[in-house]
Amino acid sequence: MNLYLFFRTLIRTLFILMRWNLQGLEKLPPTGPVILAINHESLWDPVLVGCALPRQVFFMAKEQLFHIPGLGWALRNFGTFPVKRGQGDTSAIRNSLSVLKEGKVLGLFPEGTRAKAGERQKGLPGMVLLMEKSSAPIVPVKVIGGRKLLTKGWGRISVIIGDPVLSGEIEVPDGVENRREWIAERIMRKINEL
Repeated sequence: MNLYLFFRTLIRTLFILMRWNLQGLEKLPPTGPVILAINHESLWDPVLVGCALPRQVFFMAKEQLFHIPGLGWALRNFGTFPVKRGQGDTSAIRNSLSVLKEGKVLGLFPEGTRAKAGERQKGLPGMVLLMEKSSAPIVPVKVIGGRKLLTKGWGRISVIIGDPVLSGEIEVPDGVENRREWIAERIMRKINEL
């Protein structure tokens, strides 16, 4: 058993004991490339999503986390790769497309950073670029209860998976200036509505 599966099994057992709620697992494509667009309110969000899904999720995480002793090692061993936030990071784009080309699941937090509880930030258009370049569907995912997981999480944690969004299904109205931003905003709405 590899390190990812070992820790996923161990932590998943804890979440089961905490009576977490999983909805929509049947909506996740069982094979092929998938982009998860996940809301981000807590440091626990990637752990919750990674433990909820039957497929391994390869996350993109801010570069600074990889410089923390021990954490950087763990992130790399769990399939996470760095992104330089606030700039066009071509290395992160290449890594993302490589994950998708191999038919794996890519986990993104399209807001780019954690939001305050109950708030929703603007979705970044990078996820739409990856969808267009890879033909992978974007699956909206909403995590609820991660912020106070250890203090008030018992029976209050949910991971909700929405219907996949395919690039060819999205009709952008005439006159829209930035197509990718418009699509990113629609996907953020889908996450919020879960």
